Amino acid sequence: MARSPAGVFLLLALSVVVAAGCGEGGAEEGAQLNVYVSAPLSGAEAEAGRKICDEARQEARRTGEPGGFELRVLCLDAAGRRGRWTLAQVGANARRATEDSTAVAYLAEPERAARQQSLPIVEAAGIAELGDLSGKEAVAKVAAVIEESDSNDPRQAVFDAVEG
Repeated sequence: MARSPAGVFLLLALSVVVAAGCGEGGAEEGAQLNVYVSAPLSGAEAEAGRKICDEARQEARRTGEPGGFELRVLCLDAAGRRGRWTLAQVGANARRATEDSTAVAYLAEPERAARQQSLPIVEAAGIAELGDLSGKEAVAKVAAVIEESDSNDPRQAVFDAVEG
């Protein structure tokens, strides 16, 4: 029996969803977990953005391996061509974090309006968004949750702790 291309696509998509649902989620001990930081790293606000990133990286090094996981900080530039954050760049940064299966948290831009742009994107992917915190405070909070959690799913543990 012949199948339409749409029917074949639907069957393939369904099999991917079913396969993804099999097994347990989570991460193995020793795995790398990523904390994304979105801040202006160029233009007029670059100094403040770099400070947030530097603090986050220093805190990740200081915490060692919380819960047996390696914590890595990835900084994304939220500034557009004019050197200030833009909604388009903020959205792109949030989407980039959602494409990373090792992402456990997203430290949002210092500006409230920018955070409102990224929040629904990262929340929909089950990634906690931290705002109004320094880089040091955000990474310390993520590390503490991971260290104290008995879950093998650090992303979910951080999301529950931050969003709950």
